[in-house]
Amino acid sequence: MSERIQLKAGDAAPAFSAPGLDGEPVTLESFAGRGLVLYFYPKDNTAGCTLEAQGFRDHLADFEALGYAVAGVSRDSVKSHCGFRDRQNLNFPLLADKEEVVCTAYGVMKEKMMYGRLCRGIERSTFVISPEGRILHALYGVKAKTHVEELLALLKA
Repeated sequence: MSERIQLKAGDAAPAFSAPGLDGEPVTLESFAGRGLVLYFYPKDNTAGCTLEAQGFRDHLADFEALGYAVAGVSRDSVKSHCGFRDRQNLNFPLLADKEEVVCTAYGVMKEKMMYGRLCRGIERSTFVISPEGRILHALYGVKAKTHVEELLALLKA
């Protein structure tokens, strides 16, 4: 496996295009003029990913008050995302990156152990992007349980 990129504060946010919940492309430009919290998670309907999504859902107004939209990205299909959104009453877009294009551009794909086997998957990560398209914070390897509250504290500081 080739070495993955690691974005850092000050970098230009990689442009992206991935299907949203309606199947239409969602791009970085879709969020022009406002900040974006772009978070990557391993899989719909799993315990940690559900907990994290619920945190973003419950605190969306707090992020919006700070000038940020929220969007989640995983390798799941649009159909899976729609079911996840409906079951969890999510109020922000989810992007389907089945081909790992967005995940690779943001450096979140990594090899990890799962059930004693080495596999390739998404490292839970979040990027805070300025309205001008610059990375303000690149947070790799975040914890689902505490991440949303820690991120809000960081943005309010």
